[in-house]
Amino acid sequence: MIRLFAMDVDGTLTDGGIYIGSSGDEFKKFDVRDGYAIVKLIKSGVHVAFISGRFSKVTDRRAAELGVKYVVNGCADKLPELSRIADELGVSASETAFIGDDLPDIPAIKWAGLGMAVRNAEDEVKHASDWVSPKRGGGGAVRAAAEHIARLNGTVI
Repeated sequence: MIRLFAMDVDGTLTDGGIYIGSSGDEFKKFDVRDGYAIVKLIKSGVHVAFISGRFSKVTDRRAAELGVKYVVNGCADKLPELSRIADELGVSASETAFIGDDLPDIPAIKWAGLGMAVRNAEDEVKHASDWVSPKRGGGGAVRAAAEHIARLNGTVI
């Protein structure tokens, strides 16, 4: 049973694009279907965490909108943070899933009982993963992963 679903943000929950306006405002595109699945997974009892290598106020805002309580923003080494969150929740590595897209995600993917990659992840990330989404990052990959987790847990979202 998966009790914690953690994910990278840029390139996984988003398409990887970062848009910066002339005033310095930052914009990112999130897929509403990914958000729907995150909310449903939380309601099913699975904890969700965002662990991003890049600090962004937009990530904090999206997490708040979805009810994601665990957010680590601007983290160079994701595995210690993932392990800390799991320990805080009393969740083992085997009860944890992590999805990512790029090389810094590999240690967390390998540590998790269910390592996952988005379809357009780097090849090394896909090879390190137990499951690869049929969808691209920012385009339904997180929803597909959440649905996969729900099936493993014997639920539907």
